[in-house]
Amino acid sequence: MFSYDQLRFIWWLLIGVLMLLWAITDGFDIGVGILLKVIGKTDEERRIMINSVAPHWDGNQVWLVTSGGAMFAAWPIAYATAFSGFYLALMLVLMALFFRPMGFEYRSKIDSPVWRNLWDWGLVIGSLVPALVIGVAFGNLLQGVPFDFIPNATSANSQLANNINMPFYHGGFNGNELGGIFSGFIGLISLLNWYGLIAGLLSVFMLVAHGGAFLQLKTSDQIRARSEKATCISALLACFLFVVAGVLLYFFIDGYQVTSTIADNGLSTPAVNKIVESGSAFWFRNYAQMPWLYVFPLLGILGFLGAALGSTKHKCIFTFVSTSIAILGVVFTAGVSMFPFVIPSSTTMNHSLTIWDTTSSYGTLGIMTLVALVMTPVVLAYNIWGYYVMRGRVTSEYIRKNSNKLY
Repeated sequence: MFSYDQLRFIWWLLIGVLMLLWAITDGFDIGVGILLKVIGKTDEERRIMINSVAPHWDGNQVWLVTSGGAMFAAWPIAYATAFSGFYLALMLVLMALFFRPMGFEYRSKIDSPVWRNLWDWGLVIGSLVPALVIGVAFGNLLQGVPFDFIPNATSANSQLANNINMPFYHGGFNGNELGGIFSGFIGLISLLNWYGLIAGLLSVFMLVAHGGAFLQLKTSDQIRARSEKATCISALLACFLFVVAGVLLYFFIDGYQVTSTIADNGLSTPAVNKIVESGSAFWFRNYAQMPWLYVFPLLGILGFLGAALGSTKHKCIFTFVSTSIAILGVVFTAGVSMFPFVIPSSTTMNHSLTIWDTTSSYGTLGIMTLVALVMTPVVLAYNIWGYYVMRGRVTSEYIRKNSNKLY
């Protein structure tokens, strides 16, 4: 069996892979939703777009649920800290996601332009808000989150209280505690800083390009032509923002680094077992130590450029593969840049969470690994089978013949 430090690394990698699978699969659903009112000029065109993702969208969201469940089980301290710090942001994402199932299910129930237009906008909001907010959240992770740990004062055992620490979120991203009933809203607004917004826009354009690439695979005629244009523009904008975000991260955003020896086989006590420092370009130190890691940002750039080129050359498969590679590059660039940090603290840097001190017990990670070895291939298999069964393009003729059965 694996050692404790190996299991910790494995679950850092697995959670990254689960997030990647969600971004690639549900990402094109989100991209199509954002493009719904841009590309779809008529009700029939919008029905074509909706039904191109209809067989897959709910199955694709399994990866989001799985990612959250894996984080809860493998990184309970990080899970608690993230939900404390990003509570309103996560609730905003959840409420926006409610529009997706309702939009898919209710849109075609009434043949009314007003009714359908209402749910069209619901699908747009339910796609745009999660893409933007999740990107903004990752942008803020790179800047550090204002939290620290306080002893569990509710414990009657003083020794236990010193060992079990509770995450305390300071409400804003300036290192100052905010009080009052509006502190949560001020904390939410503080997420919308300039770097967070750049990361959010990168996320939006990346998924729009991916959604456009999927529409090129699944549609024809005018919708496909508009999708090619949307993919080309979005991919180039995403590439530009990706490069800009990297340059700004190097010159203007302080990164974090563990400067003391950390026990990678020790207990998960993030408040007491390490020394963390912050400084310019610290997020790039992993690349200096392991230059081969530059392959990930390179994949992101080449993927976006390949998607733009493939769209102009009408190569739909090449375009979709390119946007998938771009997403892989972006996701893993963020991951390897922050490694071993999961959530860095901007207020008390020594309380930052790393993969070595935020995990569950050795036994829990071992059981989870066995479950993942069995269930992950099963989920992948039925996803692949679903795509195979529902292959082919969605056409106007198909919508007209099956109008009463489709969304």
